[in-house]
Amino acid sequence: MFSQTVEYALRAVAHLALNEGTPQKTSVIAEKTKVPVAYLSKILQELQRKELVSLQRGIGGGVSLTHSAEVLTILDVINAVDPIKRIDFCPLGLKSHGKRLCSLHSRVDDSIQHMEKSLGGTTISDLLKEPNPSRALCDS
Repeated sequence: MFSQTVEYALRAVAHLALNEGTPQKTSVIAEKTKVPVAYLSKILQELQRKELVSLQRGIGGGVSLTHSAEVLTILDVINAVDPIKRIDFCPLGLKSHGKRLCSLHSRVDDSIQHMEKSLGGTTISDLLKEPNPSRALCDS
């Protein structure tokens, strides 16, 4: 349902949240999250452009979250790298529908809205606190 970019971004953010306060090297994030380092670098640059992470070069540098995992939501991360698209006009371009969605597209858009609400109400911290023997999104 979500792109590989979203999956990788969520893994990286989860890793950063687990290590909040300690800048992480891109190579370490890539290793721990099983994301190719070149692809991860591009994703981290996009997350930086959206001000979700900061990238610091040099000794003592690395990647850090710019917001606490307590406030950063799954939806924030998704929308930073591959925004969820809503249906706000007929996807078939039917003039008779205009901005009025048919029942099919209306239901689909309602589902997207519910998904956005759920993802927007779940912080990265929530994921990491769940009592689950499998760590959320990464192998840290």
